[in-house]
Amino acid sequence: MRVLLAEDDDGVAGALTEALYDNGHLPARVRRGEDVLARHRQTDLLLLDLGLPDLDGLEVLRKLRAVSALPVVVLTARGDERSVVRGLRLGADDYLVKPVRLAELLARIEAVTRRATAPAAPAPRIVRVGDVEVDLDARRVTVGGAEVRLTPKEFEVLAALAARAGTAVSRQQLMDEVWGDAFLAVSRSLDVHLTQVRAKLGRPELLTTIRGFGYRFGD
Repeated sequence: MRVLLAEDDDGVAGALTEALYDNGHLPARVRRGEDVLARHRQTDLLLLDLGLPDLDGLEVLRKLRAVSALPVVVLTARGDERSVVRGLRLGADDYLVKPVRLAELLARIEAVTRRATAPAAPAPRIVRVGDVEVDLDARRVTVGGAEVRLTPKEFEVLAALAARAGTAVSRQQLMDEVWGDAFLAVSRSLDVHLTQVRAKLGRPELLTTIRGFGYRFGD
């Protein structure tokens, strides 16, 4: 797999590049955010540091998500809650704080790419609940006829619920389906994305929390 590593620290970049290569990947390293935006079409996954010299990594992520659904794993020293939440809201598929164990990083990469390449499960093409319409094939959501823009991960969370509209879905099942492995998924990631979905839909009554179990979309 082609992995684009955006990292301005030579020591960190060297260690990660060697580890990726030793585990069968084809790493390419860039130092600047502009290089990420120029080269993202030639890669299968992006490892993104937020402390880049020309553009903040979160701004790189925002610009990338406007044009691409490329899998992105943020790998950064910023472990404060605000940065984590912003990274997930802007569309990161995963968020890891340095220093990270190599085995965990490789497992996260594998989980993210497995989700990106897995064939879609059979599902109804369009789900309608109230005035909310979820087109599972076109990955398009409308509310009252107006299109609502969701990040790739937000759509995956909503689609997992919409495909089972009216049925309770457990937190573990959601994390396993959307993040690939419930044991690798960060529970807070699910909470952040559900909060964003509720806010963007503007129909909080359609997404019900089932205390101690999970969630239900629709009646």
